Amino acid sequence: MNPGTGLRSTRFARNLITCLLALPCLLRLGIGDLAAAVPSAEKLLPDDTLAVLTAPDFRKLRLAIEALPQSQFWNDPAMRPFRENFISKWNEDFVKPLERDLEVRLKDYISLPQGQFTLALIQNGPDAKEDQPLGFLLLLDANENSSQLGTNLAGFRRKWVEAGKALRTEKIRNVEFAILPMSTNEIPRTLNQFFPPTPEVQELGPDGEAKKSPRRPELVIGQADSLLIIGNSLKVVEKIVIRLTGGALPSLGELAAYDSCHQACFRQAPIYGWVNVKAWVDRRNRLSSERKEPDATDPFALPKPDKMLAATGLAGLKTIAFTAQNSNEGTLFQLFLSIPEAGRQGLFKVIAGEPKDCSPPAFVPADAVKFRRWRLDGQKAWAALEKMLTDLSPQSLSALNFIIDTANANANGKDPGFDVRKNLIGNLGDDIITYEKAPRGNSPAEIQSLPSLVLVASPNAEQFTAALKSILIFMSAQAGSPTEREFLGRKILSVPLPNIPLPLPESARSSIPRTLNYSFSGGYVALSTDPSMLEEYLRSSESQAKALRETSGLVDASQKVTGSGTGLFGYQNQTETLRTAFEELRHSAPSASNPPLFSPLPGAPASSATPEKSIRDWMDFSLLPPFDTVSKYFSFIVYGVSASVDGLTLKIFAPAPPGLKTTPPPTLAR
Repeated sequence: MNPGTGLRSTRFARNLITCLLALPCLLRLGIGDLAAAVPSAEKLLPDDTLAVLTAPDFRKLRLAIEALPQSQFWNDPAMRPFRENFISKWNEDFVKPLERDLEVRLKDYISLPQGQFTLALIQNGPDAKEDQPLGFLLLLDANENSSQLGTNLAGFRRKWVEAGKALRTEKIRNVEFAILPMSTNEIPRTLNQFFPPTPEVQELGPDGEAKKSPRRPELVIGQADSLLIIGNSLKVVEKIVIRLTGGALPSLGELAAYDSCHQACFRQAPIYGWVNVKAWVDRRNRLSSERKEPDATDPFALPKPDKMLAATGLAGLKTIAFTAQNSNEGTLFQLFLSIPEAGRQGLFKVIAGEPKDCSPPAFVPADAVKFRRWRLDGQKAWAALEKMLTDLSPQSLSALNFIIDTANANANGKDPGFDVRKNLIGNLGDDIITYEKAPRGNSPAEIQSLPSLVLVASPNAEQFTAALKSILIFMSAQAGSPTEREFLGRKILSVPLPNIPLPLPESARSSIPRTLNYSFSGGYVALSTDPSMLEEYLRSSESQAKALRETSGLVDASQKVTGSGTGLFGYQNQTETLRTAFEELRHSAPSASNPPLFSPLPGAPASSATPEKSIRDWMDFSLLPPFDTVSKYFSFIVYGVSASVDGLTLKIFAPAPPGLKTTPPPTLAR
């Protein structure tokens, strides 16, 4: 097993808390009172836009952020010692040095966003070469702060020239832009603390000659009326100016693939994003076809990207759209994958599951902090897996078949008529349930080993268990049969947990040697590394304990993420899952097992300098209050995945915590 895999869930929760602590401070931008007068992003951006993230009215986005429970959590009086300590270090170590490096006052800029705020990637033309970077755009509407924006830009240009740096100007339709050559020397020293230097590499051409050095990157900055436009090339910026000045140029909003998403879910969203996956894949395939392949093929090389895309089903994905909205009921995030039913292959053929009941069964206890029910058709999933492995790597499928055939041969020694493939794969049902509870204590071992249970539905659970036993005996590190014991008339089998991809929660995968316990009851095969969890399930029919589905507000919240096509539903008790991580942060410091945020990327050259700073350096977690004093800002989240003829939809809903005052954000006027 990989060391420390059992800690990933806890690390993620700790990092989530850290981001939640920093986010409100990073988002505290001054916002004005007027709505944007500049055309919306879909009317300005060209039709060859690959990806866009936009807030149509930054003022309303700011108000929506302030209404979030997380923002109220940040501003709680109990958080004051931590908050003020962080802001003080943030200003001293980052804001003031950055202002000295840039010779600007950031306060002159943070009050500028009044209307639209947009980030976009552009194809840069259908015939762009491999060495041509994608076009990048940042659009910011200063609205009534237009004059202040002009003053700031003039001052910035003057100081840039006074510092002896190169600058030239160009006009596009009478709008003047400054073009700044960019290199690592122009990156402020304050920012360099967070990013390891990238060594320059001189690539060789096909004849061993050095390739021509790519053109030095540039930054194009200008102002058209109240709109700040920043791009990485004049060609990209020109497309915006043409649309802004009334020129005729196909826009993003005229694309049917975009317009359908806009009409369905963007119109009232304070922030949304869209990715043209098909155009991105087509661009990559075109560039790949133009690249010269080596004469000798590498037998150990990974499959080609186009082959992987086709096998996994990603080749059929058209677009991705996502939105986030806040109301007095809670926060809703939606992700839509446009992949028509007729074109679904590989993972996308089965990932949504079957449209059947996904609600928590009565035997799932109320103290479960995580729950997921996936109505996955086992037969279809296995067929899709075999096809995907065949398309990707026939050797992988051969290895899988070898395991099954060897286990079958071993089982036939005791029972000549036993067929592992028929009894295991042939008995896969259409329901997988997982749930886990909070750790029983605060020791590292208890935090690594969260009590969890997996249930796999089977039309003949007894046969399925016998076949699983044969596979586990073969894969177990210890020879011999599993141990067996009786419990309430049921047989519980135990075997050292093998290093194979069983459908267990991450909390069950630990660097500590574990024992897998399994049995069957009620049409399910139950598996757990915690014997008491398995025993609790086996006697659940006699239990009078409160069930998870009786949790207050769960039924209403579930309706926000489920519907007729839902095949997967999940629940997470944020109050309890964050409690452990929160308290651990209060009593711990960054270490090898608790790495700092924004640490160097894995695999970076040993000779490269590492970032000198981390956001964690500005956070004194010992100043955090006890979790119970701020737990009112957290509740639970639910999520669901559904399928339609047009694509797959993921919805995540976080209800407003009970008793917490929430103010509904204003309606977005478009």
